[in-house]
Amino acid sequence: MDTLSYKTLSATPETIEKKWVVIDATDQVLGRLCSKIAKILRGKNKADFTPNLDCGDNVIVINAEKCVMTNDKMNKREYLRYTGYPGGQRAFNPASLMEKSFKKTIKAGRHPLYIKVVKGMLPKTKLGAAQLRNLYVYNGPEHPHTEVNATVIDINKVK
Repeated sequence: MDTLSYKTLSATPETIEKKWVVIDATDQVLGRLCSKIAKILRGKNKADFTPNLDCGDNVIVINAEKCVMTNDKMNKREYLRYTGYPGGQRAFNPASLMEKSFKKTIKAGRHPLYIKVVKGMLPKTKLGAAQLRNLYVYNGPEHPHTEVNATVIDINKVK
């Protein structure tokens, strides 16, 4: 048996093929949805996944305000942030982040709740930060990325 024919093929920056994917978040549980989004952003759903390269797809999430959280987690769940100063611990809940996403001061496509949740599921490196920049989240059904020919996928069929 020729063992030289069994070589592991890794993706290179030239062979990576990035696509655009549209996901509808209507009536989806936030954590389960974001774990699937993180998997697509990393490229773990592709056969040529390479952990040290950004081989994931660009993800557009529409209808972000229609996601749900089980029980009363939207109000009772608490995220913490620390400013670095004494007494600088800040607490906020998902409902306040959802309200913040409707403000005009937030950059379009940068939904604070989805960014917070997906960021925790990506690597804490420069690569993870680069992959997070491939996520665009919009509250309504319209998005400005119509010229990229994004494919609409059913998130319930993604493993």
